[in-house]
Amino acid sequence: MTDAETPLFETNFHIHMVSDSTGETLMEVMRASVAQFEGANPLEHLYALVRSTRQLTHVLEEIEAYPGIVMYTIVNPDLRRQLETRCMELGTPAIAVLDPMLATLSAYLGRPVASRAGAQRSLDAEYFRRIEALNYTMAHDDGQGEDFESADILLLGVSRTSKTPTSIYLAHRGYRAANIPLVQSVPLPEQVYSLKNPLVVGLTASPERIVQIRRNRLLSLNEDRDTDYVDDFSVREEVLHAKRLFAKHGWASIDVTRRSVEETAAKIINLLNDKRSKGA
Repeated sequence: MTDAETPLFETNFHIHMVSDSTGETLMEVMRASVAQFEGANPLEHLYALVRSTRQLTHVLEEIEAYPGIVMYTIVNPDLRRQLETRCMELGTPAIAVLDPMLATLSAYLGRPVASRAGAQRSLDAEYFRRIEALNYTMAHDDGQGEDFESADILLLGVSRTSKTPTSIYLAHRGYRAANIPLVQSVPLPEQVYSLKNPLVVGLTASPERIVQIRRNRLLSLNEDRDTDYVDDFSVREEVLHAKRLFAKHGWASIDVTRRSVEETAAKIINLLNDKRSKGA
């Protein structure tokens, strides 16, 4: 049997995430790390807003009952000490996820760590900027709204090229993102061709992928009749028209066929930073 034919054995294991905040950071780090190990199947235990000895006692009981790996972001020194001591007694690996980053930043900046639980969730200007960005994005989804000049990013693309989910993800990162669908028989708003502030990005995908997604979409709506919407030739024409439009106006384009929304958004943010750094 070749290596390619060797069966993959799944490994189930418990992983406990203990946070004095929402636990989102721990969850993202854990899933990004576990994704690097084929066959690894974590049984997730998330304990959020752990800020008292009573809460921690319950967490420690769960860790003892379901041995595994512990990841934590606890800034209270007494609670940290209790958690670390008990994990050591149980022989349970415990990882302080943010410690290496905080230590490096502290040394570089020459400042002590603030040690405030949930500091990154405080209702500061950045928080409200993200809320405002999300409100803008929802009001300018799928061609809605008129004030595209005030957007940071404008996404264009044929139907089912992930314009909306990408826009929403960008909004959660604090960027005002609008999107407009490309339909061959419907001209774009004239203002799009003279925009100065936003980065205009065209999203494309392979015709085969678009057809597959559109067919699934119709099936979910109990609609299975063939139309130009899922016709191979028509979709190819749509994609070709979009690519020509992007090239004609010098708009950046991204093929999302094999990209996740997060990867697409990261690419767009890089393009936006490049644009801003050049003062364009």
